[in-house]
Amino acid sequence: MTASATRVPCTVVTGFLGAGKTTLIRNILENANGKRLALIVNEFGDVGVDGEILKSCGIDACPEENIVELANGCLCCTVADDFVPALDEILSREPKVDHILIETSGLALPKPLVQAFQWPSVKSRVTVDGVVAVVDGAALAAGQVASDMDALQAQREEDETLDHDDPVEEVFQDQVACADLIILSKSDLIDADGSARAHATIGEHLARAVKVVPSAHGKVDPSVMLGLGLAVEDDIENRKTLHDGMLDHEHDDFDSFIVELPAIASPEELANRVAAAAEQENVLRVKGFVDVAGKPMRLLVQAVGPRVNHYYDRAWTPAEERRSRLVVIGLKGLNREAIERILAN
Repeated sequence: MTASATRVPCTVVTGFLGAGKTTLIRNILENANGKRLALIVNEFGDVGVDGEILKSCGIDACPEENIVELANGCLCCTVADDFVPALDEILSREPKVDHILIETSGLALPKPLVQAFQWPSVKSRVTVDGVVAVVDGAALAAGQVASDMDALQAQREEDETLDHDDPVEEVFQDQVACADLIILSKSDLIDADGSARAHATIGEHLARAVKVVPSAHGKVDPSVMLGLGLAVEDDIENRKTLHDGMLDHEHDDFDSFIVELPAIASPEELANRVAAAAEQENVLRVKGFVDVAGKPMRLLVQAVGPRVNHYYDRAWTPAEERRSRLVVIGLKGLNREAIERILAN
């Protein structure tokens, strides 16, 4: 079956933590070229940072009511409980949406999600236009799939019970193997040799011809990503992944918790503390919103390993409480007390 004009196309955007999925999606929403879009955001952690970033954009092509957040659960593991109701909600909207974007969590495997599009109640209404994997170009150029793999490798070497590749590597391989298009993010941070290394790593996990598109700051022409018309759900068995044949999988290798802070005086000092926490503990990702004393704007903080970005995204509204909350994501066994102490000092 090919994609039908009566079915709403969906693009699944997958990628490891901090690869740049949210930045890419924001660019797509801002350049929708007249299409009315909807978005399903699947978070790992209790604070919907990615959804909040996108909701605050004020983009007419994707109004706030067309953004549905699914937190506290990997979408590939909770399809029936979370995804289908979210899809029902979006498809009931008026006016009708032209295209749905699905941002999976960094830990999600795309194949189980795509398989859900084969269900009769889903297949009659929507189709998978394509699966897009966002990969961290700077990390791949450095020989890693994420910004800081030293802690992961150290844990793997210390654990004699492991008889398989690192779980993070497995997630990366499955995301690439299922992709119809790969976005090489942060391409402005790598030179020609680094780009060659990144492409070589991606190629190791591809069993078919897939285009790799370089991108800086999430800028990709929407026509490259949307309208592929591939009806991926009908071809999903040809995408061989490491988890084929497994009825379920776990994410017990990761911890996630929230750190609440008082109002801060200096964003730069906080960024230094976040970087220190990433370097001293097994922290992969930090993201959240922070109250800066004396400033009317909300500070957005995002970190991938020791790389920290921060900027004021919008003003605090009168109806919301000014709170500083950071989601910390890392390897199982994170030392929460130590991390909280580093971030608070």
